[in-house]
Amino acid sequence: MLTDYLFILIFIIFSGILGVVMMVLSRLISKSSPYPEKNAPYECGFDAFESAHIPVDVRFYLVAILFIIFDLETAFFFPWAVVLRKISWLGYSSMMVFLGILVLGFIYEWKKGALEWE
Repeated sequence: MLTDYLFILIFIIFSGILGVVMMVLSRLISKSSPYPEKNAPYECGFDAFESAHIPVDVRFYLVAILFIIFDLETAFFFPWAVVLRKISWLGYSSMMVFLGILVLGFIYEWKKGALEWE
């Protein structure tokens, strides 16, 4: 029975070795030439090398939480789509209820203005 898991173990070992090799090669081959534009604020608008103890607007957290909620919920679509023919109408209807709740939550957030950036 353990021989069934041998390929998984080989895959994990191979992917770990490959990951380490790629990191080492990228460190050896690439050149490091930082300049002010590379160190400029990116996405969030804060300086890259500032103190970590500055106050952050709560809207950043709200957008991050909403992204996680709606992005991770879509991960349920893939296994559902794979077994859709096997789960019949019960599986289909339960996913439609799940999507309905998700859409209602999205509409609620939209109406509350949580998705608007001022």
